[in-house]
Amino acid sequence: MSVHPDLHQHYVWACQSLGQPENSFIAHVLQEVDKSDKIRWTKGITLKIAGNNHLMPVQRVTDDDLQVLASVLHSSVFVTGLDLRWNILTDAGAKHMATFLQENSTLRYLNLMFNDIGTSGAELIATALHMNETLSYLRMTGNKIGNKGGMFFASMLQINSTLEKLDLGDCDMGTQCLIAIATALTQNRSLKAINLNRPLLYSQEEETTVHIALMLKTNPSLVELHLCKHEMKNFGVGRLCEALYENSSLRYLDLGCNKISCDGVKFLGELLKRNQSLEILDLHANRIEDAGAIYLSEALALYNRTLRALSVVSNGLSGKGLVALSDAMKTNMELSYIYIWGNKFDEAACRAFSELIQTGRLKPDCTDVDPYEVDGQVHLAELSHGLQKHYYWTPSCGEETKKDANASLAVVAGTEY
Repeated sequence: MSVHPDLHQHYVWACQSLGQPENSFIAHVLQEVDKSDKIRWTKGITLKIAGNNHLMPVQRVTDDDLQVLASVLHSSVFVTGLDLRWNILTDAGAKHMATFLQENSTLRYLNLMFNDIGTSGAELIATALHMNETLSYLRMTGNKIGNKGGMFFASMLQINSTLEKLDLGDCDMGTQCLIAIATALTQNRSLKAINLNRPLLYSQEEETTVHIALMLKTNPSLVELHLCKHEMKNFGVGRLCEALYENSSLRYLDLGCNKISCDGVKFLGELLKRNQSLEILDLHANRIEDAGAIYLSEALALYNRTLRALSVVSNGLSGKGLVALSDAMKTNMELSYIYIWGNKFDEAACRAFSELIQTGRLKPDCTDVDPYEVDGQVHLAELSHGLQKHYYWTPSCGEETKKDANASLAVVAGTEY
């Protein structure tokens, strides 16, 4: 059995050596880790030092705190994950993290989402990943690295062959770096999942979508792709679908919060008739309306038997479209997860989904509605379920294991394919 290191004591010594005050939250986390079962150390652990922990007083991690922590973890072979989300790390902290990534040979998961890392910090971390051969999952979500920062990650993707999941959502990236990332992924064969949500685009030409579509024609390894808030319209969806006729690796396509109408869903309906690999389709917050739902339901009822999860949340559907989707589920036994809240529920829609749930065809934890009855009439209440329920946070009890509740960058393991 491996020797159990005393991380907290090492942290106290490191603070004294570097002349830094102790961070009470880091000290608490390391003490709890030291008390944990020794057997767990053989598999590696993730240090969860998230600044949005509401169950206890949190002293958010600063750049100086990270320097001390990095010195403690420098030679630790048991720590394979580091969760530093929602802290106050800046480019100075990114410099400490970059040095750590160049020297550490065990860290596989790093979460830096929603800190204050900018362009120069992105350059340091991306450059460190030119040489790092262990990190497989990096989350930079919400750090305003900008277009220049995104370009450094595009360059990294041309060199790094270890990273499997990369989250660059909400990072204020622009057209230039999205095209560069798409170009890099025509050659990169290690990345399995990427999040490019909410770039800052100032053109209506959909150039970035066209380049991403061209990449999908030749990339045989990408499993998961997030393109929320890309101002994508029907033209862009058409280009993506054309590319996906030639792609057999993509399992999860997220097109939420775009400008897709029923005409754009025609392309998706035709794709579902022929595509045999797509398992998750997220269309939340578009405007597909009843006509789009009918296109999808026809493809799902008669042709497609691979899609497992569908989100049409807030899409302007009424009873006609919702009933069509519920009817499709009666013949398509593979479609197990469906999310419909935010649409217009009439009596027919309420009864249709109530019947699916009561007969056991649709499990209660696989949808975001719950039927109840008042004066003989069925209504639907909202449940806090969804494909990205735990994208920004994890429950206090630990990581959510249900695939339907934490799909983003998790529902399809990168190593499966």
